[in-house]
Amino acid sequence: MSAVMEDDSRPLLSSEQTGESYSTDSLDFKAKRPFHVEPRNIVGDDPQERVSAEAAILNSRVHYYSRLTASSDRLLSPPNHVIPRQEEIYIYSPLGTAFKVTGSDPSSKNPSIITIFAVWNTMMGTSILSIPWGIKQAGFTLGILILIFTGLLMLYCCYIVLKSPKAIHMDTSDWEFPDVCSYYFGKFGKWSSLFFSMVSLIGAMVVYWVLMSNFLYNTGQFIYNYAHNVNMSDSEFGTNGSDRVICPYPNTEPGGNHTISTLYISGNDTSDGTSFEHWWSKTNTIPLYLIILLLPLLCFRSAAFFARFTFLGTISVVYLIVLVTIKAVHLGFHLEFHWFDTTEIYVAEFRLLFPQFTGVLTLAFFIHNCIVTLMKNNKHQENNVRDLSVAYLLVGLTYLYVGVLIFAAFPSPALSKDCIEPNFLDNFPTSDVLVFVARAFLLFQMITVYPLLGYLVRVQMMGQIFGNHYPSFLHVLALNIVIVGAGVLMAKFYPNIGSIIRFSGATCGLALVFVFPALVHMISLRRQGLLRWPSAIFHSFLILLGMANLLAQFFM
Repeated sequence: MSAVMEDDSRPLLSSEQTGESYSTDSLDFKAKRPFHVEPRNIVGDDPQERVSAEAAILNSRVHYYSRLTASSDRLLSPPNHVIPRQEEIYIYSPLGTAFKVTGSDPSSKNPSIITIFAVWNTMMGTSILSIPWGIKQAGFTLGILILIFTGLLMLYCCYIVLKSPKAIHMDTSDWEFPDVCSYYFGKFGKWSSLFFSMVSLIGAMVVYWVLMSNFLYNTGQFIYNYAHNVNMSDSEFGTNGSDRVICPYPNTEPGGNHTISTLYISGNDTSDGTSFEHWWSKTNTIPLYLIILLLPLLCFRSAAFFARFTFLGTISVVYLIVLVTIKAVHLGFHLEFHWFDTTEIYVAEFRLLFPQFTGVLTLAFFIHNCIVTLMKNNKHQENNVRDLSVAYLLVGLTYLYVGVLIFAAFPSPALSKDCIEPNFLDNFPTSDVLVFVARAFLLFQMITVYPLLGYLVRVQMMGQIFGNHYPSFLHVLALNIVIVGAGVLMAKFYPNIGSIIRFSGATCGLALVFVFPALVHMISLRRQGLLRWPSAIFHSFLILLGMANLLAQFFM
């Protein structure tokens, strides 16, 4: 008898597919068919007004189709002429209210060119300032080879991440790669992916704090020197001429080439330069001044205001490319090839410090934790792999262009190539107007992006721990104090963005670039019965490569 009742409760036509859920954010608007109401049948302008009787009848008629078959079976779904257009879709509530669907509209999808530059813009960050330093650490020839090889490797791992949700037979329309890790590895995958995602975000925020301190210091120094007619040329070790290049930390040599700490003040100005240096210090005071501005911004409940300034990232990268081009044209190329032996002026083409560059590049090419969402907005989903490859190609060419030009144009033999700084803008004097504009622009851009990064950290961390993105002001304030404190300490005691980038890149890359994508790919193939020994060996090698990349950072 119970078996008969069980059969009676089943739909007339059943389907073997189960588990599909309906979401207002689903990309397929036909999945919402049992819940449509025409907008003309909604009484009044308020989206939560009561629904008219005519709309209720339409809703009942649509629901009739769903009684004929299971929700996952499309055989007897409502025909297309019964369903309103995408822009007219509303969700009907049993309480008698209707809500406008805010899901994705296929007509609002981005063409390939927009998707490519969105990926390019997202990937381009502060790492571009350290690419010339990374090439110097690896050697000119080996640095170029490593940049190409690492870019290809990161592209392949990103491709694995992009296709990973498709191998899961359930609704993954709103999933990102951490959700995939949670699916395959349970709570361990969930929390470990959260941890390594936090490493990348907080690492980026620490780098931002160091750079903002640097840019604010140099910007204020430029304004002070201009206002008080201060000439810094005698206190900086570098080349002469209109396009000066400096070596901030030269090795002390018998010839007396060392940094002079006193200021040469020209004109009749008698202002106390020593007092200004005391209150305007790159490591002692500037990192603390930034707290006054940025800590309140981090506590904003919403980051929507700051999201309006994301376009500044593209402008700043374009300006840096123009700046590098102008400097290279004025300075010319200064190259001399010494394959394995470093001379007094030139570095070897192949150096054992190359793992420092691989660590930087791991973060420079890192976009794996958000690539799925970015590519969802592509109008032609069948071109995702092609567009992702083109975006990586553009990023690689940008890094190559900036890194090669700065390294080649660095004026040797006047200065040693070893003088190239982790932030290549530090190799130009404070009085350089073009570089001043770059620093001022980057400072403003980072001030607007920093709260966005803090918002992402808060949403991911608070959401996972408390189930609420803003549990209370005190919770948020405590988290922000920890993040800001990390930035202040690094800016004061270890303001080397190259080392910060390489450690954070190698750490987050170990999990989200090498280990998890390789394991997810092998597990997926094994469940389908398609895993072969060559594939298993290659992807196991990727895991070992990621581990070696991280371990090598501690010995450099």
